[in-house]
Amino acid sequence: MFAKNTIAAILAILCATAALAQVPVGYPVDYQKIIDGAKKEGKVVIYSTTDSKAAAFLIKDFNALYPGISVEYNDMNSTEVYNRFISEVAAGGTTADVMWSSAMDLQMKLASDGYALKYKSIEADKIPAWAVWDDTAYGTTFEPAAIVYNKRLVDAKEVPQNHADFARLIVQPKFKDKVTTYDIEKSGIGFMFMAQDSKENAQFADLEAAFGVAKVRVQSSTGTMLERISSGENLIAYNVLGSYALVRAKTDPSIGVALPKDYTLIMSRVQYINKAAKNVNAAKLWTDYLLSQRGQTQIANGAKLFAIRADVTGETTSSDLVKLIGAANVKTIPVHPVILQYLEPAKRLAFLKKWKESAGKQ
Repeated sequence: MFAKNTIAAILAILCATAALAQVPVGYPVDYQKIIDGAKKEGKVVIYSTTDSKAAAFLIKDFNALYPGISVEYNDMNSTEVYNRFISEVAAGGTTADVMWSSAMDLQMKLASDGYALKYKSIEADKIPAWAVWDDTAYGTTFEPAAIVYNKRLVDAKEVPQNHADFARLIVQPKFKDKVTTYDIEKSGIGFMFMAQDSKENAQFADLEAAFGVAKVRVQSSTGTMLERISSGENLIAYNVLGSYALVRAKTDPSIGVALPKDYTLIMSRVQYINKAAKNVNAAKLWTDYLLSQRGQTQIANGAKLFAIRADVTGETTSSDLVKLIGAANVKTIPVHPVILQYLEPAKRLAFLKKWKESAGKQ
């Protein structure tokens, strides 16, 4: 009888231990409640601008950590992520549990307008203070705005070292109709980068005028710009998402990447949980995972989006990028409503109007 009771007790302990085994090391024991809740929900729905190929590494690892919780991943451009979420919420329909976008300003608008759930991630203290807002919105990556050029067709001596060099370079006849950047009317991240440039660059008007002389060609995605630079259809691209460009440059001999030495803008993909999330526990798991050392290691070595955590090592990390750029030249765009000033309708329209007039967008 004693033996049977002992065996039963041991089995009970083993079962309890197994049940808690999924709680990450260092997390409180009651985190199991979130895990159990997520298992009952069975999935998390994510709207994101991150390419599916890059996100696949994160999703696979998340599934290994939390089997039985599927990830319904929707990859869109930044403006589409925003518009789809807003329209679905307005219609009272099903929408994302998690919003994860490179358009920091659009994300911050949604978060500050009350669409985001206040949730203090267990990992919040491990990421920079500038990347956390009100325990609601979290920066997850550390990605530069880069100048990309065709190494076969642009001489090494021509490669701009700063923003003034770039403006002087593209007015040369060689670059007419051969310069590209984001369509800032259609690309949320493109608009944000250009708006931040107008604040950081004292000669921004000269840059706009140079784009006009060059008859700049605009695109809505980083991928399209990289393809056109690689093929030689365009010679140089401005404010390209550097994470994608630096990875592409490792395997594409035609791609060169320059990080301006006067200042390099750094954006961070902002994530928040929908306040009305149907799968709120699964959304919390995903948020904590993406900010964890394990998730950030996948960002650095699988997705290659440049991990924001300082304690992560790998191919693409914030620490290595800061060394490359120089700490004094790093200009981080804060995860904060302060970046919303240019989204105010009148200011946005005025900014776009001046851009069209000066840059001569076709």
